[in-house]
Amino acid sequence: MRFNSKGKGQNEPLQGPTMWLWYDWRAAAVVDEHGNIVDSLEWDGHMTEHAVVERLRQIAAGRPVREAEELKQRFPEAVLCVHGDPQLPDADWPTPTSEQQAVADAAALRLAVEGVQAAANDPDRRLEHLVRGSDELRASHLTMESRLIEWAGLFFPMTTVSDRAAYVRTVAGSEDPAAFADAMGIEVPAELPSDKEWRSLVEWAENAAEANGRLDRMENALRWLAEEHLPSVSALVGPLLAARLCVEAHGRARLARLPSGTVQILGAEKAFFHHLKTGAPSPKHGHIFMHPWISRSPRWVRGKIARMLAGKISIAAKIDAFEGEPWGEAEVAKVEERVEALREANKQPPSRR
Repeated sequence: MRFNSKGKGQNEPLQGPTMWLWYDWRAAAVVDEHGNIVDSLEWDGHMTEHAVVERLRQIAAGRPVREAEELKQRFPEAVLCVHGDPQLPDADWPTPTSEQQAVADAAALRLAVEGVQAAANDPDRRLEHLVRGSDELRASHLTMESRLIEWAGLFFPMTTVSDRAAYVRTVAGSEDPAAFADAMGIEVPAELPSDKEWRSLVEWAENAAEANGRLDRMENALRWLAEEHLPSVSALVGPLLAARLCVEAHGRARLARLPSGTVQILGAEKAFFHHLKTGAPSPKHGHIFMHPWISRSPRWVRGKIARMLAGKISIAAKIDAFEGEPWGEAEVAKVEERVEALREANKQPPSRR
């Protein structure tokens, strides 16, 4: 037997609930500890799919239906439990008719469709697809571009490639090797590809140029969504890096909750766990190294700038997650001043002991 202490030397048995108030989308009932139904109410409204959907939404939000509220006023001592609660005793609960169950099934299906549509509109998941898709497309595009430059370089070894994208477009727009040589300002070599091989090379260049265009359009879409979803972080570190940090953190809300030390090494998890396992030096930065404030700073000051910038990113992420006033140029300028101050204070590398 369980006891409840009421004072020194005074123990009384704990009394569990003696009545339960059960409810679902269409009815409510009060039962005693023996499973006997004491009172019940059924929904007497017009049972349409829309009405059932609204009642199911009400239950999903944790609010009892009107019939349960009325019974709660009659039996205030009854414990309120929704259908399926494990603490409910076995009882002969009111069951819907086949027609009512058909309406409930249609309403549940409609709610499921709405849930899928709401999930599809989640900016965090959309950012993930855009980031992963752009990474895959960039890898494919760079491979195709490199293949084209090596392939065409077999026949035009004197060509200087200063702009890879322009080189690809020139190959794609050349009808024959002579036209390409004229466009590049070089002499036509003695050994030339056959017409069929040149046609294949041009088609490869067209595909590479098209992949570059698709990548640009995808990154533009990524920038737009990141600036809408993460305005402060995008203003601070740029929309592409903001989107990548959000994806690595598994969402804007989680990025806002992460400590700045974790934000600092997002993207360097392998190096961090290698540090924990072997005692190797810990990583000083992850994805935020992509920002020029860090990547273009001297090696010995990068860790200090990364720590400071990670803290500012955490603040900006909290502003975005809780829909505060987004950061603008003034706030970013203050952070940049702090970066310059760190560079100025650490012009020389620290002396090694």
